[in-house]
Order: sequence, then structure tokens, then C-alpha cells
Amino acid sequence: MPLNLLPNSLHASPFPTHSTHQPWLPLQNQPLRVSCISTRFRRRPGTRKNPENSEAREMVRMLIRSFSDKEPLVKTLNKYVKIVRTEHCFLLFEELGKSGKWLQCLEVFRWMQKQRWYVADNGVYSKLISVMGKKGQTRMAMWLFSEMRNSGCHPDTSVYNALISAHLNSKDKGKALEKGLVYFNKMKGMERCQPNIVTYNILLRAYAQAQNVDEVNSLFKDLDESIACPDIYTYNGVMDAYGKNGMIRDMESVLSRMKSNQCASPISSPSTC
Repeated sequence: MPLNLLPNSLHASPFPTHSTHQPWLPLQNQPLRVSCISTRFRRRPGTRKNPENSEAREMVRMLIRSFSDKEPLVKTLNKYVKIVRTEHCFLLFEELGKSGKWLQCLEVFRWMQKQRWYVADNGVYSKLISVMGKKGQTRMAMWLFSEMRNSGCHPDTSVYNALISAHLNSKDKGKALEKGLVYFNKMKGMERCQPNIVTYNILLRAYAQAQNVDEVNSLFKDLDESIACPDIYTYNGVMDAYGKNGMIRDMESVLSRMKSNQCASPISSPSTC
């Protein structure tokens, strides 16, 4: 999906192209250094905030405050080109995504690709796919998935989780659920992309909302046979499905199992989650 970037506006076209006038697409006819690493920032529970991460967040807030119609985001980034790195761009995706500015996320991504320090990375693509999915930009999420593979990265579990979530945020829920199961079954056939508990929870919640108890039961049974371990969100999702279908005894059975596995009780009622 190409974008025509003008000084004061952004316009999106729904049809992919390889025009050289799309500044946010990967550079053409230039060698790219490809190396897949992880840039996902994780913090262990109970640990203090990392001072460097706090500084990065403050830097990102300053960047966001600086850009406007008169001061485009890319121009602002160029001012701080010696300072801004992957961690700042990652945080920019988060902040811009929260305010629905997904086109600006793509601008940042295109700017990243031009920097000497940029390397193709699953973490960056996963975050961008997630942002696009939350804003209903499923086609853009699919383009990023394709672009990631073309860049030499191999999708992992987190990338597929983001892609499944992106589809589930689309308007056609029936088609989205079918697509989600297609990816789920594909993941089971790939060693590096085995479904984890997050994958199961995403699908369980989606089928619970669709009141499809049969599929919820099938996923819950499949989970028992996998290496993933259910957590409170898993049990809450299953009880949600049972509660919405008036299956009180089944709810109680799952609640008893949850307690026997030493999971805390759900914060909200299963029928209202």
C-alpha cells in the first residue's frame, strides 16, 4: 500500500506498487545489511525502572512534542539523527500507535531503514503489525509481514500472534476467526513458531466473544496436549464463553480447576469480560 507523502499531508492508496516515489518503502537497488535480532524490551516483575529506558521515553516525548504540520516528524528525527536509535523508534511506535497515528509510524519505520545502524528485526515488525492491527489496518499488517520475510527475517511466535490479533480486529469477524485458525495450525507445523499461551489466549477470547463454545472447547483441549501452560487469562476466557452460553456447571468446573492450579480468581465476572 503506497503512501504519497506531501509536506503537510499523508494520503494512502489501497493498491501495492513498487514506485520509486514512495519514500517509506524499502530502498531500491541498494544493498541492505540483514540481521535478525530481538529488540523487545522486557522487564522482570518487581525490578526497578531502567534509567536508560526512562531517558529514552523522555527523548521520545520530546520528539512527539516537537513535530507538527510545519515541523514534520522526519525533519525532527533528522535533527537528532546522532542520538535516535532503535529503542527510541520502538517507543515512538508505541506512543504514535496509542494516538492512532499509524501513518507516522510508517514514516519512522522508513526513516529507520535509511540509518546505518538499522538491521531488519522481528521485534520492530511485530510491534508495527500490532499497531496496524489495532487501528484496523489489516492490509498494512499483511504488507509488513511480507516485507519482513523479504528482508531476510523469519517470523517467530510473537510475529504470528501480532498477525492473528490484527486479523481479529477486522470488521469481518467470521473470516477473521477462520484466518486466525489457519495461522494457528500453520504455527503448529513450524518448530520456531510453536503457539504459546498468548496465542491460545488470543483465540480463546475471540471465540468466547463469538459465543462459539465448540471451538473454545477444542482449543482448551488442544492446550492440554501442548507444552503451553494455562494462566488466569486462559481460564477467564473459557469461563467467559461458558457464562455467555449459560453453562454454569462448566464454569464452576473450570473455576475449580483454576484454583487447583493455584491461579488467582478473575478480577471481573466471566460473563462481563
